[in-house]
Amino acid sequence: MPAWRNISLWMDQLDEPLTPRASLEQDLDVDVAIVGAGYTGLWTAYYLKRQAPQLNVVIVEAQTAGFGASGRNGGWVMGNLLGEDRLLAGLSPEQRRASFDLLHDIPDEVKRVIDREGIDCDYRKGGALYCAARYPEQEHSLRAYLDKLYKQGLNESDYRWLSPEQLAGQIRVARPYGGIHAAHIATVQPAKLVRGLARAVERLGVRIFENTPVTDWHSGGLRTARALIRSRWVVPAVEGYSVTLPPLGRYQLPVQSLLVATEPLSAATWDEIGLSQGQAFSESSRQVTYGQRSADNRLIFGARGGYRFAGRLRHDFDLTDNEIELRRYLFGELFPQLKKVRISHSWGGNLGMSRRFQPHMLCDRANGIALSGGYGGEGVGASHLGGRTLADLILEQDSERVRQPWVIREGGLQALKAWEPEPCRWLGYNAIIRSFVHEDQTLANPNTPPWRRKLASGVAGFMEGFMQ
Repeated sequence: MPAWRNISLWMDQLDEPLTPRASLEQDLDVDVAIVGAGYTGLWTAYYLKRQAPQLNVVIVEAQTAGFGASGRNGGWVMGNLLGEDRLLAGLSPEQRRASFDLLHDIPDEVKRVIDREGIDCDYRKGGALYCAARYPEQEHSLRAYLDKLYKQGLNESDYRWLSPEQLAGQIRVARPYGGIHAAHIATVQPAKLVRGLARAVERLGVRIFENTPVTDWHSGGLRTARALIRSRWVVPAVEGYSVTLPPLGRYQLPVQSLLVATEPLSAATWDEIGLSQGQAFSESSRQVTYGQRSADNRLIFGARGGYRFAGRLRHDFDLTDNEIELRRYLFGELFPQLKKVRISHSWGGNLGMSRRFQPHMLCDRANGIALSGGYGGEGVGASHLGGRTLADLILEQDSERVRQPWVIREGGLQALKAWEPEPCRWLGYNAIIRSFVHEDQTLANPNTPPWRRKLASGVAGFMEGFMQ
């Protein structure tokens, strides 16, 4: 399937034939049936088999390992969880610190696994740089964010402020106002990670069937075009593709994020930019930008994409000129020397967004259903925690992971918060995004009067809070 190489730069870089594994052709009786050979499904299978080698575990994948977000993302392995401040707010200081330590260990545990399994995926733990680099309001918002983190019990070993001069020691942007260094973040080549993880679970005895879309799923099993799988546990590990498995689409909507990659840049250019230790970076705005320096010296840069009416998946990720040029404009504001650089690859993917931006890990023991999702674009690390937690829940392991506030152990799917019906979702999303775009345009213009700057930020902040 050579078209799979066109999914992303990451898939294009793979030094392996993308030959599909066999499709499922006959009925099976198993202990655990997992839908989706992405990060969540593979991590769940990995930790299940590590703890209980006797289990019969199968994974069915509609395309190939890495076809979804796992082969398309920005490559950040983050030691945190979307909305963790709200989720941990009700805990004692000691409990909150223990939860943060659990999250912060995610990149290190991923490293332990890739070392154990011999997965070469360009892992580098250089942290992330959240930069105030385009307008002064970014410094104010980042300082307020850092103060909030410290009030939650975190400290400089987790997040520390960088002056403009200190920031320049790691990344040199055109208008530095300062920034935050977040320690617990690594970068990877995500397609190498997902493909290597698929081979690792196969060595443990997990069977993976590709080109095998699931047509129906239910308590006790699932059905494909050619076979029926009967299973004690079903794990629908589809995240951004939840709309393909009703009723999951009511709880997890697909939104898109879009990325570009430059041609490999010269050593002299990288000497001007920095990022010599594998750091990820972002400029602090509601455009949700993210980037890294790839192992072959490209700039990888992404930003928020879009939402389609009724939660329809986007299948065509041939980015338009406008989509590419917006990302060029954003990284060009940071690095003016790159404004005319050749962009060699552009792509995007669907990711899952839960209501109130709240990730979840759910175990319905009565019906034999376990699922994890709602990562909101932070899924490389969160999916690892999700898969490891699901394995503990299925095996009834009383670990620190299963006692976290994002874990749902009663109520089944009904315990999840459902999204509003259309057209409410579409109207709300577009109103919010327009407020974000207006804020960014207003603040990026140095001639905008103070009252307009304050108004634009106030409206955008209100709209963001409304969704939560």
